[in-house]
Amino acid sequence: MKTNRLTEKNRFLTQARRIIIKIGSTLIAPPSKESVNSAWLTSLAADIAALKARGQEVMIVSSGAIALGRQALGLPAGELKLEENQAAAAAGQIHLAHAYEEALRPHNITIAQILLTLADSEERRRYLNARSTLNALLGLGAVPVINENDTVATTEIRYGDNDRLAARVAQMTSADCLILLSDIDGLYTSDPRNDTNATHIDHVKEITPDIEAMAGTVSPRDAMRLGSGGMTTKLMAARICLQAGCHMVIANGHEAAPISTLEAGAPCTWFSPHSTPGRARKQWIAGALDPKGALIVDDGAARALRQGKSLLPAGVTDVIGAFERGDAVLIQDQKRRDIGRGLSAYSLSDARKIMGHKSSEIPVLLGYRGRTAMIHADDLVLPRKT
Repeated sequence: MKTNRLTEKNRFLTQARRIIIKIGSTLIAPPSKESVNSAWLTSLAADIAALKARGQEVMIVSSGAIALGRQALGLPAGELKLEENQAAAAAGQIHLAHAYEEALRPHNITIAQILLTLADSEERRRYLNARSTLNALLGLGAVPVINENDTVATTEIRYGDNDRLAARVAQMTSADCLILLSDIDGLYTSDPRNDTNATHIDHVKEITPDIEAMAGTVSPRDAMRLGSGGMTTKLMAARICLQAGCHMVIANGHEAAPISTLEAGAPCTWFSPHSTPGRARKQWIAGALDPKGALIVDDGAARALRQGKSLLPAGVTDVIGAFERGDAVLIQDQKRRDIGRGLSAYSLSDARKIMGHKSSEIPVLLGYRGRTAMIHADDLVLPRKT
């Protein structure tokens, strides 16, 4: 039985194409130290290099900027004012990015710093820009290091914890696996510090009221206020991941080489979705978005779409409606029958300029190099044949 669970855990992680590792403040900047936990970070860097060596894409969502900035600026212990938190974040981001760059440089891995706010995942244009940037960085072999932009975020517009930020990034980028490295090895039926009969939960397939009731398990270090998350926010993150078709795991990150330790079968809690990121995204496009317009396509384009191809401008004969880049649109044939829907890579005005033209003509027609496809196959949904 233990072997079967180990095999299952390895499958969730080793078969993932795109992995996000979330790192808590007490791991990267423990209160017992005056700086970055360099030895631990070096071991994590070796784990990340191993993931990339087997062809997996890796992103990091890292807490710790405020903790490091607090130390650098000599701010007192205890709760900080909003402007002090923002000042600490500004100073700490420099130290945090430098630490990751130093740790990953020996492995010839380039990092890229990304700062996000809640609006970047809620506002469609900013969501698309953030998604495109992250996809471009991953395509170039870099490891994005992501944090909430505490320097400009206020209490009204911030995530408040990097657990949910990591889950939103997983949703945004169609990641397969989110690893929450924390100071606890997963979910328990009750607080194991207070209940000797607390049982560890190793696998969750659905967030039920009973599961939510277990969220009172918080480590003693959470009380030190260096991290703002707890088990409640981890379950919120799990809910986002399950809806996005992404596996999520809560694991104790304090051991050296925490990813290798996890793969070796360390205690943890896995949350498993019923779908894949690709299918979850297709379902979202098919049912959750209201079309803002329509693209009329010729017969050749309609046949190509049914073969799984992207919709190119050359196959579009007309565009109607009022839509912007990233909005959902219907795809209709010459008789105005709906044959699918998808997310347009162009606004209505730009779509009108390039429809009927070859993709190679787009730079001349628009004055900039746009996307080759009007709707990429990954952003396209066709009804199932009955």
